[in-house]
Amino acid sequence: MDKEHAACPAETAISLLGSKWKLLILRELFKGMRRFGELARSVPGISQKMLTQQLRQMEEDGLVSRKIYPEVPPRVEYSLTDIALSLKPVLDAMHKWGAKYMMQTGKTEVGKRKRSAA
Repeated sequence: MDKEHAACPAETAISLLGSKWKLLILRELFKGMRRFGELARSVPGISQKMLTQQLRQMEEDGLVSRKIYPEVPPRVEYSLTDIALSLKPVLDAMHKWGAKYMMQTGKTEVGKRKRSAA
């Protein structure tokens, strides 16, 4: 890889966290350990398939730890790793900025554009 295309730390962060689902999962896991069903209920709009996919990817990336208990039925708990916990100030700053944006613009939803009456 040449220097012009060397890995960019910001690009790495975006690739690890760039999905809205990952940020919402992180938000819930900052509250503490959660089971799959708890996460599914607390992240509105996420399908079980997407939650499974995102948790697997976050585990592979070293952000989420999964603990399986040898019980019937099996119990699985998810928690944040130390590296993910270090994101707390970053996510707090994003929350603060988002609240300021919403207050200043009056927008509570983004990404949904009004269609002009043509």
